[in-house]
Amino acid sequence: MILLKYTVVLLILAIGLIQARLRVDKEWPGGFQGAIEIPIVNQINNGWELEIQFDRSVTIDAWLGDLRSKFEDQIFKYGNKEWNAQLASGSVFHFEFVVNGDGVPSSIITVLFNGQSVNIDSDIVILPGSTINPTGSTPTFETENLSTINPTGSTPTFETENLSTINPTGSTPTFQPEDLSTTSIISIVNDKYNYGAVLHASLLFYEAQRAGKLPTNNRISWRSDSMLMDKGENGEDLTGGYFDAGDFVKFGFPMAAFTTLLAWGVIDYKDAYVKSDEFDQVLQALRWSTDYFIKAHVSEREFYGQVGDGHADHASWSRPEDWTNPRPAWKVTVQKPGSDLVGETAAALAATSIVFRSVDPEYQSILLTHARQLYDFANENRGKYSDSITNAADFYRSWSGYGDELAWAAAWLLRATGEQRYQIDVEKHFQEFGLDKRSNEFSWDDKTAGVQVLMAKITQQAKYRQQAESFCNYIVRQAPKTPKGLVFLSQWGALRHAGNAAFICLQAADVGINTQEYLDFASRQINYMLGDSGRSYVIGFGQNYPQRPHHRSSSCPSRPAVCDWNAYNSPQANPQLLIGALVGGPDQNDNYEDRRDDYIKNEVATDYNAGFQSAVAGLLHYQSK
Repeated sequence: MILLKYTVVLLILAIGLIQARLRVDKEWPGGFQGAIEIPIVNQINNGWELEIQFDRSVTIDAWLGDLRSKFEDQIFKYGNKEWNAQLASGSVFHFEFVVNGDGVPSSIITVLFNGQSVNIDSDIVILPGSTINPTGSTPTFETENLSTINPTGSTPTFETENLSTINPTGSTPTFQPEDLSTTSIISIVNDKYNYGAVLHASLLFYEAQRAGKLPTNNRISWRSDSMLMDKGENGEDLTGGYFDAGDFVKFGFPMAAFTTLLAWGVIDYKDAYVKSDEFDQVLQALRWSTDYFIKAHVSEREFYGQVGDGHADHASWSRPEDWTNPRPAWKVTVQKPGSDLVGETAAALAATSIVFRSVDPEYQSILLTHARQLYDFANENRGKYSDSITNAADFYRSWSGYGDELAWAAAWLLRATGEQRYQIDVEKHFQEFGLDKRSNEFSWDDKTAGVQVLMAKITQQAKYRQQAESFCNYIVRQAPKTPKGLVFLSQWGALRHAGNAAFICLQAADVGINTQEYLDFASRQINYMLGDSGRSYVIGFGQNYPQRPHHRSSSCPSRPAVCDWNAYNSPQANPQLLIGALVGGPDQNDNYEDRRDDYIKNEVATDYNAGFQSAVAGLLHYQSK
């Protein structure tokens, strides 16, 4: 195993008398990844605008703002998203981006922030461990925490390696074009997509993501027991659960979020799983999560929300089975609360309890007991989990706050128990946190649209139905679409967002809201992913599916061969087929390359598959009617 150090170059920018900086996290021939970091001196309440001009034509991907205009691929003007229109005084705004197409840091010639000029002084280089202005009156930027933030996607694996160490020749790895003759290993029936086969494949992906002691019926031949050393501060057993994405961290917040979504699909579209003979498999997938959550809930108001250091994990490229070092574990407590994490876990346990009601009543009762306790913990000891588990903030920061998760948990407990106190709590949370607003997405972070649709389903009240319709009408009729029809809500994991939206609007269709229109929309989105776009984005399914996902264990050769950064740099297809994984997907123009080094478009994640799989189950449910 080669451990590689994190290297960063910082170039100073000057905004008037306030120093800002251009941070360059990674550079390669023809491009670089970094951020413009701007200290906010005065509160910004009404949005922001950032303009970047290059001295040459480039392509730029940025996920913290909406592209408002561009000119000759040299001048790019971005505006705030709805959720980051306000920037607090004393904070630092990190505008993250990736530049390709012959771009280098010095090719940035002009930056404007809210109309104010930013001048680049490229002669000053700040090395790790130093400060920009250690003696002046302007803000001092410590470079100890050089985290990157992705508010919309899964684990943002900004790999922290020294590229010259990984690829000593200095050349950019050449990726061979896809073999266009690659055919599906999973069947397509009668020229229609076999949704049952997709469910089968997706559940195989979840098996490939399992951590801990694997059962004897493990179907993934290249996976075996891993991370058996995972323990809490007092030796508590924290084995099990799921690896998040292409890495081996167990992030509790997105793990709970995907579990809730999977359970929701099973509750309402059980017939799809029964018809496809996947019901037992989805029960096992859910229980792999909930058994772990029960372990992590070590006392009534203590819950372990993360195992593994994201930074250390991303500095290594290997198999989970080869990892032997002890890993840190972080928990939330009364003193260090995490209402979003704990509330989402309560929702996952409550939703899964409904699934097990007719299968294992004793287990259902255990799930409900933990769900009730965790909801009370979340509601009575409030705080954002990413303020308490700061390592998580660099990967899964809670951007939307915890109000949506409190309402989400109460709504799922209402559905699981029918107890009026939970409906009263939902209504209180709606009023306190303004949850009647229209969101622009439904994601692991923002549950607002989900709780609106769920409450419309539970109560049939007009106010919730109107909120659900408002969200889905925006998604279906107004939200940006690619030329081939994919709803494009974010470039990071674009297909994940489309799958989530498809599922939420199928749920709205279930209660008679614009049923045919929303069904048609969901079908278009899912079929785009399965092949209507001209290729499949689900590994192992359909034609020309991805072969080089950004995923460590599947990129490794079969044991006992060594797995290291050579596997990452290999132009060959991943030796292990990660069947069922949905990759991040294309850009806003339907462009996509099957590149292992593109973690924006080609990483996979457990939350990527959840809404997608539940939407597929919904389409199979309607297809069977």
